[in-house]
Amino acid sequence: MSALEAVLGPYINSSRVYLEQFIRRAAASVPPGSLILDAGAGESTPYRSLFGHLKYESADTAGDATYKGDIASLPVKGNRFDLILSTQLLEHVPQPAAVLGELFRVLKPGCRLWLTTPLFYEEHMQPYDYFRYTRFGLRRLFEDAGFQIEEIGELEGYFGTLAYQLDVASRSLPRRLAPNGGGLRGAVGSAVAVLFRPVSAILARFYSRLDCSAKFTDAGQCKNYSVIAVKP
Repeated sequence: MSALEAVLGPYINSSRVYLEQFIRRAAASVPPGSLILDAGAGESTPYRSLFGHLKYESADTAGDATYKGDIASLPVKGNRFDLILSTQLLEHVPQPAAVLGELFRVLKPGCRLWLTTPLFYEEHMQPYDYFRYTRFGLRRLFEDAGFQIEEIGELEGYFGTLAYQLDVASRSLPRRLAPNGGGLRGAVGSAVAVLFRPVSAILARFYSRLDCSAKFTDAGQCKNYSVIAVKP
């Protein structure tokens, strides 16, 4: 544990807090015994324990997924699932329209797809990180696939985005002269970085905790969007 964590406590990722709330809502939206597909579950299927009352299946290109392979071509009949969950998958698929079309195919009529995907986040899982999405792009993709949007909005507030950027700054602002341009300008930039990195770490912890209690969305620029869409 660092000295900063000892004094201020750990950095809280408000996106994870809101994501778990979103998934708990999804789990509670269907009766016991319903069949769920976790599309893009990852290797550890971290939220499987939240679906203990449901029949759980998963799809991914790796790990111990029920269906391992291309999510745009699932080896199941249509109208199979009572609920589909897809968290942080859509940015990693080269053909998002095809994936949404396939999820539409395997979802039962009248049932829902619960999905999250980023707008503001660093590249990750390189080189398999292809897209970022606005609410308007998501609406177009979903409606083109045949879905009706019931809810679309910010997963977390702007304070969460600010906290994330401040946390990155606390670790990434260059303290050496050369990356700051060298010379007098580099010396000033280096001095600012030395001072600002710990300040950024403190502010990141403040705003991340604030985001958990005050979800401010007027500024836009959320880290992630959440979507609930129904198959007519």
